[in-house]
Amino acid sequence: MRRSLIFSLISSLIPIAAQDDITFRATSNLVVVDVFVRDRSGHEMPGLKKEDFTVLEDGKPQKVSVFEYQKLSDEPLPEEPAFAPRTPERPQAVQSLTTAPKNDMLRYQDRRLIIFFFDLSSMQPPEQARARKSALEFVSKQMTKSDLVAIMTYSNEVKILQDFTADRDLLAADIRGLALGDNSDRAAIADTGDDTSGADTGAAFVADETEFNIFNTDEKLAALETASKLLAALPQKKALVYFSGGINKTGVENQSQLRSTVNAAIKANISFYPIDAHGLIALVPGGDASQAASRGAGMFNGSAVTTQRNNLMDAQETLVTLASDTGGKALLDNNDLTRGITQAQDAIRSYYILGYYSTNPAQDGRYRHIQVKLTPGVQAKLDYRQGYFAPKSFGKFSSADKEEQLQQALMLGDPVTELPLALEVNYFRLNPKEYFVPVAVKIPGSSVELGKKGSNEVTEFDFIGEVLDGKGQHVSTVRDGIRVKIDPNNQAQLARRNFEYDTGFTLPPGNYDLKFLARENRTGKMGTFETKFTVPDLTARSDYLHVSSVVWSNQREALQAAVGAAGNQKKADAANPLVDGGRKLIPSVTRVFRKDQNLYVYLEAYDPTVRPELKKPNVVASVSFYRGKVKAFETPSVRLDDTAPKRAGTLPIQFQMPLAKLPPGRYVCQVNVVDQIGKKFAFSRAPLVLLP
Repeated sequence: MRRSLIFSLISSLIPIAAQDDITFRATSNLVVVDVFVRDRSGHEMPGLKKEDFTVLEDGKPQKVSVFEYQKLSDEPLPEEPAFAPRTPERPQAVQSLTTAPKNDMLRYQDRRLIIFFFDLSSMQPPEQARARKSALEFVSKQMTKSDLVAIMTYSNEVKILQDFTADRDLLAADIRGLALGDNSDRAAIADTGDDTSGADTGAAFVADETEFNIFNTDEKLAALETASKLLAALPQKKALVYFSGGINKTGVENQSQLRSTVNAAIKANISFYPIDAHGLIALVPGGDASQAASRGAGMFNGSAVTTQRNNLMDAQETLVTLASDTGGKALLDNNDLTRGITQAQDAIRSYYILGYYSTNPAQDGRYRHIQVKLTPGVQAKLDYRQGYFAPKSFGKFSSADKEEQLQQALMLGDPVTELPLALEVNYFRLNPKEYFVPVAVKIPGSSVELGKKGSNEVTEFDFIGEVLDGKGQHVSTVRDGIRVKIDPNNQAQLARRNFEYDTGFTLPPGNYDLKFLARENRTGKMGTFETKFTVPDLTARSDYLHVSSVVWSNQREALQAAVGAAGNQKKADAANPLVDGGRKLIPSVTRVFRKDQNLYVYLEAYDPTVRPELKKPNVVASVSFYRGKVKAFETPSVRLDDTAPKRAGTLPIQFQMPLAKLPPGRYVCQVNVVDQIGKKFAFSRAPLVLLP
């Protein structure tokens, strides 16, 4: 099919606040490795010298230039039950913990570094109060003489409230200063003009960020990645205690963001210790007083409790992964949240800091393996990070280097998330054994840098993607390079628009893994998106009506409107159900719309029962909009009986509706399809955000 790049005509919904560019320049290639040394009994081994260690990088010996032993004490501080109030003159935010002067890298000598990270966006007021209480309890009674604590928060952005300190009065003042409910998701939805009365709104869309914020999981993980990068300047081992209400999964989950967050933490010598601030939860059949009562038989046959339990486990799953993959431990289903902090405290024992200047000056972005050994005769167990990625200078890459970098980035286990991506996978049946799987990738224009060529602004993108089957075997690959020209009239609005790339695969039914990578070639910024998807067998006998996936869109574009194209394969375009009459339906991907737009809905029903005398089916379809459990709007039902002329047993279903009459807010949209002759039905649901 034609693989093209669309410069979205829709504005990016919300203006993006300008940010000052921050540039970090390194004059050396110092590599710091924290090494935990334990004897056979698991005890620390103090007294080792620099000469006792040998450090290898990619098998080549390195000279140890920095050597320190961090001796940590477990002696508690005297209890201080009362705290002095914060003085008005004291600054509310500091940044010094993110900078480590080269002449003072080890200023936290013999200190245990603990970070309290309060994710206010995921916690409701009761959870925030519980988290605040447990943090105060630890500061008051359980800090030791080696402990230094810093405080960070996240709502719409990551903020540093307190640098590392042992001053319990300052820490307590910051913790007490966290206003309950001000930054929670439910409070944030009010900014969109949403009326939440009578509706279970769930997690909210933050109104002052781009539409990519709809990917709730990615936003919270990206906040943790940002915190890790801020703390990476400090060579010491660090424990980040993550107070959270759980990370709910929404939309298409980008596994690359989870892995990127974990890798950033590992590089920064950080272990995550997530704490589920819900505490121990007793599931009430039908739900508790915080939500509307269940309807139907669910509260009597156990399905309501099962649904509640599954939702809770889904929210905790990512917390467990963050902890296990970084060497930390999650605290779940426990009312004593302070135990989660003491777990982090107990995990950091005395260790050695080794630093060396790499003998490999190449800025090639390659992975370099680290190996640490002790001199013969010293028996001990060593725990340290196994390698790192070298810096890269993209401007000096040759064409071969750029191609090799793409291949390596696709194959290596360390994903890159410098370039934000949102991705959507759909499926449509071509014949009983083959399905067309369109893939749409959206890139925010604010992340793209343009260069001048003639009267137009230009940039270049490289795309590479790979599909693996359930056994990990290669199935299909896409590789495109696209040059984009932007009309000067559109250049000024680049930060408020999006690029959308589309491609497609022809696959049989089955389970698949997709790894997709995009690179913007002026700066070399790359973004990776990984997801699992299933192409169901829509020919098997079923009591339900078989339907394709549903495409939600606010844009139809002429094929000629693409600002860049990787080929003109008319035969492939003809097989794409989203192309009709020379126009292409562009999936929204993020499913964020404005009131002044039209909503396009497209899906297909397969093998509806045909009335023998008319040789036509009789299918009725409609679209419903729900606010919580209340139906806010429903389109009139349409009757369909015209099957696709070139695909037997395929009934296209499409809707177009203006959104002007719907109030802004978060909706769950449901497509209802009924085969009236065969007495079968199908429905599909998707979240949707409507902005003013």
